[in-house]
Amino acid sequence: MDCNEMIVDMRGFSPEDKEKGRRITELQFKLSHTMPMTDEYQAVLKELFGENIGTGSYVAAPLNGAALDKMKIGNNVFINANMLAMARGGITIEDDVQIAGNVSLLTNNHDPYDRMILPCKPILIKKGAWIGANVVILRGISVGKHAIVGAGSVVTKDVPDYAVVVGNPAKVVKMLDPEKFD
Repeated sequence: MDCNEMIVDMRGFSPEDKEKGRRITELQFKLSHTMPMTDEYQAVLKELFGENIGTGSYVAAPLNGAALDKMKIGNNVFINANMLAMARGGITIEDDVQIAGNVSLLTNNHDPYDRMILPCKPILIKKGAWIGANVVILRGISVGKHAIVGAGSVVTKDVPDYAVVVGNPAKVVKMLDPEKFD
């Protein structure tokens, strides 16, 4: 087992785990049915993420996923609509990240022989990264500082700082000039 990997047996969820999952599902529904860009909407985001969402950050509804209490969102992050965040393995999104619509962040998979077992690894999206529309980022991936992941890409390997990656599987096609960033 990889040192970052954790194994979750879904048969072992406690009543508290099940209640937490139910509450997260309820809050995702509430977010989708609340007028965006209002104090009420911000209050639902705060209830959903607690202290795990930074100042100036915004998540557009609808948002779907599991274990969102294991997701940390930095300051000044924008996440567009239709994100799927399977966060059981942990998702960290650092400051100033931009995420387009229909992005999937998948920290877990299913064991091929026992589908109730979830091998999980964290996802890290570093400061200033830009994730294009319809991107899929798989478990255990780190997206580098100021990197760009092109629309429709499937990220199966770590993305270096300042890299531009595209495709399925995503491959580096260009390196950005670090001197051009603050």
